Amino acid sequence: MIRAVLVINNNGKPRLLKFYEYTREDRQQEIIKECYNLVTKRGDELCKFVECDNLFEEETLVVYRKYATLFFIFCVDKAESELGIIDLIQVFVETLDKYFENVCELDIIFHMDKVNYILDEIVVGGLVMEPNNADVLAALAATKREEHGYRPSTLPAISRIMPAPR
Repeated sequence: MIRAVLVINNNGKPRLLKFYEYTREDRQQEIIKECYNLVTKRGDELCKFVECDNLFEEETLVVYRKYATLFFIFCVDKAESELGIIDLIQVFVETLDKYFENVCELDIIFHMDKVNYILDEIVVGGLVMEPNNADVLAALAATKREEHGYRPSTLPAISRIMPAPR
């Protein structure tokens, strides 16, 4: 099970936090700090997953990848596959990249609702639900059409009622 998803920049500022089990706010801050210290001290040549027993009550595995100035960190239990989580991080980042057309840290800051929606399409309640970024993007497109009131079946009817201005 995925316990938490953290996106932290090079300076240690959290850009996205999602905890999938109840964690007190002060403990969340400690987890953020510990994860940041853990991943920034590791060299690039080392593997991208680390066992960490003091984060949550049970043994936890910290799986991370660095993209540009951001660390994407997933805290998972021992039952999860390390390589599967690394692939999941890749899917999450690729989906963000396709949606925002070359995602950057500012996209995550200013479009937090969309970023959370993308993460919620991929991970629900700490369980992986949709590992295919094409399906996630299709769900996002459907939501966007509904927000704007666009339905393909209504366009011809509207154009018959209201002819184009001349």
